[in-house]
Amino acid sequence: MQQDTAVSAIAHTIELSIAPVFLISGIAALLAVLTSRLSRIVDRSRALEAVLPPDMSQAATIGAEMKVLFRRAKLINEAITLCTMTALLIAAVIAILFLSAFLQFDMAVPVALLFIAGMGALLLGLVSFLREIFLATASLRIGPHQFPRLSPTPVPEMRKDQPPR
Repeated sequence: MQQDTAVSAIAHTIELSIAPVFLISGIAALLAVLTSRLSRIVDRSRALEAVLPPDMSQAATIGAEMKVLFRRAKLINEAITLCTMTALLIAAVIAILFLSAFLQFDMAVPVALLFIAGMGALLLGLVSFLREIFLATASLRIGPHQFPRLSPTPVPEMRKDQPPR
């Protein structure tokens, strides 16, 4: 009979741990996105470092872009660290759930504190990610304001008495 209650306790613990496991899966997907962005930043900075600018104006432009890339890499690194901490804290929640099933102790306070800490770390990681996105978007070099010679020429207005062409 006692074995049935132990199996029942483990089954209940497995049920409780399913949501945190899915959360860890989502964090893993987020970490894949973050590491991909970091990889692109590193590739771009290496490409810029390989360029020998022919004049000082281009050197200043490359230097400014390198500063932006450094700041973006720092923000992405923060986000990766915080999201990894989140996954570790949620894994600790799962471990405590199983330990409490075996050792018969009250798990409410440690689980709650670890989960709150995990959500705080995730929140800060997403804020760092958002800041990096804002920085990347602000430093975009696309659009007609960057290439005035390529901007579309204004179309002359058609007079009302003129037939369409």
